[in-house]
Amino acid sequence: MLVLSRKVGEKRVIAGDICVTVVAVQGRQIRLGITAPASVRVDRSEVHQRLAEFGPPRPSGSNSRLPESEAPRPGASHPSNPPRRRLHAKRTAG
Repeated sequence: MLVLSRKVGEKRVIAGDICVTVVAVQGRQIRLGITAPASVRVDRSEVHQRLAEFGPPRPSGSNSRLPESEAPRPGASHPSNPPRRRLHAKRTAG
């Protein structure tokens, strides 16, 4: 494992097209921003583990074969693919 020290606002680039930015540091918690091409899947480790265990979510349209009682509600996400939250750095004046 490569361990690097970075300050808020500093970035690291991986493979030329993945950028990891330190967005905030509060006590023992840090916030990272990750910019990557759409072809690169970025997941939390627990999501990655669930995908490895259960496989990726079924493509949309395959729900039509499920009984109505088992079909997901409209707008509901698959448990292994929760909605992603966007992290935004707070802008400061100056």
